[in-house]
Amino acid sequence: MSTGHPTAHPTIDQAVAEAAAIHAELSPERREAFELRLRRWWVDLVDGLAPIYPAQWGEVALRLVRQAATAYRDRDPDLHRLDQRRLLEPDWLQSPRMFGYAAYADRFGGTLRGVAERIRYLQELGVTYLHLMPVLRPRDGDNDGGYAVADYREVRPDLGTVADLADLARSLRDNGISLVCDLVLNHVAREHDWAQRARRGEAHYRDYFFVYPDRRLPDAFEEHLPEVFPDFAPGNFTWDDELRGWVWTTFNAWQWDVNWGNPDVFCEYADIVLFLANAGVEVIRLDAIAFTWKRLGTNCQNQPEVHALTQALRAVARIACPAVAFKAEAIVGPRDLVQYLGQGEHTGKVSDLAYHNSLMVQAWSMLATGDVRLAAHALAALPPIPASATWITYLRCHDDIGWAIDDRDAAAVGLDGYAHRRFLADWFVGQFPGSGARGLTFQANPVTGDRRISGTAAALTGLDVARQSADNSGVNAALGRIFLGHALVAGFGGVPVIWSGDEIGAPNDPAWASEPGHGDDNRWVHRPRLDWAAALRRADLRTVEGEGLPRPGPPGAGASPTAPAARLCIQHGVADLG
Repeated sequence: MSTGHPTAHPTIDQAVAEAAAIHAELSPERREAFELRLRRWWVDLVDGLAPIYPAQWGEVALRLVRQAATAYRDRDPDLHRLDQRRLLEPDWLQSPRMFGYAAYADRFGGTLRGVAERIRYLQELGVTYLHLMPVLRPRDGDNDGGYAVADYREVRPDLGTVADLADLARSLRDNGISLVCDLVLNHVAREHDWAQRARRGEAHYRDYFFVYPDRRLPDAFEEHLPEVFPDFAPGNFTWDDELRGWVWTTFNAWQWDVNWGNPDVFCEYADIVLFLANAGVEVIRLDAIAFTWKRLGTNCQNQPEVHALTQALRAVARIACPAVAFKAEAIVGPRDLVQYLGQGEHTGKVSDLAYHNSLMVQAWSMLATGDVRLAAHALAALPPIPASATWITYLRCHDDIGWAIDDRDAAAVGLDGYAHRRFLADWFVGQFPGSGARGLTFQANPVTGDRRISGTAAALTGLDVARQSADNSGVNAALGRIFLGHALVAGFGGVPVIWSGDEIGAPNDPAWASEPGHGDDNRWVHRPRLDWAAALRRADLRTVEGEGLPRPGPPGAGASPTAPAARLCIQHGVADLG
């Protein structure tokens, strides 16, 4: 990756000179603005790169400055103005007016233009943050719900074009809604250009992946690696005839893990971040971030280098497009979670948002048991997060629910962690006496006892069963659970996010397995297309859809009035959630 520049400790003045050459035709004011940002975040960039590329960090840093300078030069004036607003309001994500909605773009609006036509619906809900699930072009056929990306610079053809994405971002922005999109960091589809060129024998691109000629190292790694999808993708390595080697495939055989130890890979992803930012994406969800660094003898998750590379990536964004925020998709144990918002030397320098997976798990645990003691202990045990960051709080998301309950937390309140996780799995599939839940078991692991759960909020709270049996008292009880769960989410602090369909009590999709590529993945049961006929009933308070969910007030009004009650439940350990 030689660029002809010195590798020995470049100075900030060298970096400024590199940018100045690219910005020769910009106004003095624009050049100065970039230089001020570069000087502000240069140290963060260097300090992030040095631990992961100790012999090359200088050359990599200058290369990234050139990429940032080019993206800044080409950035739309409206986005430059947004950058200035965000710099003047660095706590914008912590505003009480932030309220999120997450959906698959096609299942919500059909196309990106269709989503734009539904902006009024989102405004009615009070949405200021819209997460559209993977919109970039995936591989054809089975693609992990879109997370096997074949091209980071193209939109799914059925959704539209990059121009449509930019138009949607602009329309959302004009209506006070920030667009959130995914960037899969850990892997690409084997159909991606990098993988195809590696398979054609190009050594440069073969080095983008982890490829081994025999099983010696894969076997050594797998002594400590868990299986993410043991049912349909066992193991972590796949033989490829064209590569003539074993390639690392944490998730599926057609999702190849990329090698972040290669600085070319880092620069590729930095350029993709800048591309998405210039398309108007305001929050980039860093998918599978916990898996990005590999170390023999570990489970290859949550390694220290993950936080260093995130810091460097964020520094690039802060220099070129500071309106962009990072959200860490780190579905990890409670003790590892806070690191993704920054601790120690990385405080305030990594992701701006992270999923509060523990809150979701504890919410469902409380709803099943009617007891908040475990939640109160576990949530209180989490260390404080940096003042510059906040949580994404949610009751459901597009994924399954894994029972991430720490054995030490369970023991502290007199529970057996293994037994409690088993109880929760039984309860939410309706196998425990008294449960009205109708979730589905996803990826049961007989060795560890791990059994994850799929299902909509309505299915998991018993609303589906109560409606089918015309049990009015059961319907009211289930609605109470949904209200309480979302009140907890809204009142905990952070950006509360509603999963598409939960705002109208959408049931499990009975036809989830009928679509091509979905039959082996029952998570599609809670990813139904939004029923717009049902949504039209939201104004009728005599219907379940009209009951609605706790919603924020007008901008600046804060969280739902039900939120304080939910917070008190946690703070004071009220045992009866009935």
